[in-house]
Amino acid sequence: MKTTTHFIGSSESAATLRQLVATMANSNATVMITGESGTGKELLARLLHEQSDRCGANFVPINCAAIPKDLLESELFGHRKGAFTGAVADRIGRFELAHGGTIFLDEIGDMSLDMQVKLLRVLQERTVDPIGGTRQVQVDVRVVAATHRDLETEIAAGRFREDLYYRLNVLPMVTPPLRERNADVAELLAFFAKKCANFGKQPIRFKPDFMAALQKYPWPGNVRELSNVVDRFSTLYSGQELDLRAIPPTLLPKGLVSAQAELQAQAPLLAKMEMTPPPEVLAEMNDESEDEDNEIEGLIMLAQGMPQLPPEGLSLKERMAQIERSIIEQALSRNSGNVSRTAKLLNLQRTTLIEKINKYELRPAA
Repeated sequence: MKTTTHFIGSSESAATLRQLVATMANSNATVMITGESGTGKELLARLLHEQSDRCGANFVPINCAAIPKDLLESELFGHRKGAFTGAVADRIGRFELAHGGTIFLDEIGDMSLDMQVKLLRVLQERTVDPIGGTRQVQVDVRVVAATHRDLETEIAAGRFREDLYYRLNVLPMVTPPLRERNADVAELLAFFAKKCANFGKQPIRFKPDFMAALQKYPWPGNVRELSNVVDRFSTLYSGQELDLRAIPPTLLPKGLVSAQAELQAQAPLLAKMEMTPPPEVLAEMNDESEDEDNEIEGLIMLAQGMPQLPPEGLSLKERMAQIERSIIEQALSRNSGNVSRTAKLLNLQRTTLIEKINKYELRPAA
């Protein structure tokens, strides 16, 4: 049986989840997956489908929180032409699309009470009633539901039906937050770095201090946040080995900024890594003359260059200010004093650039 989805991690909790999936896969009983957002609930649902005898049919996901409640019934059960204004043709619902396969009802805890009643009936009868239809449609589906909410609390508050909860919660699974399986962080970083690597480039890598900080970080957004961070760095620092001290704080999760400050205090870093220019800047640079290309190359080399420390020492603050002033001055000259284009070239907010221009008493074009 071919499986294309993987639950990454060598921790005990990751291994336990993979074993649960293998055990539950070929059951037709409904599965309820609970856990914080971003912990991989849909990924587990896909694994259940791919490892089951239903893998030859469709896996149909639907986010119950993302669809207005007035449209959710049509999305789930379908409708017939003329059933309501705008119904210009028959539409097959998600349950029919998943016939013989698996339907994944994500964020089931956000479903309205009236829709919960209709879903309960479908689960009991294994039939759907398309809106405007005259006959019921038999469906054979495996139902996997998921939510980040505590459904027992929702039941007590009168927002979720108890009978539907017990109908769905036959086989329960819980996805642990990433902070409880930080042993998997390094493996997840390597996986997403390879996945996000730009064509022809090596995956990004992390220096030991950076990796240690990432493993200590609590990851409030869980695996989704981690994958987004790797995607960001893979775009901006393609193929490089990343040093935490060299990353602009605005590109870091807030919880890592303090770790960066501590590391900078222990071992200051003078030069920052080369940031991959965005496509529009690359295109503009390629259209310029050779002399202008040399000017840009000189600007980048100046930004990256680490001055040799003289025997008598130097003022780091003044030296960095000199470098910053020179870069801004050359970039303004390169763009004929145009502040917007200069800010774009230097990857700065326009207001930030204006503040620095005033600070160094530079003269942009009006």
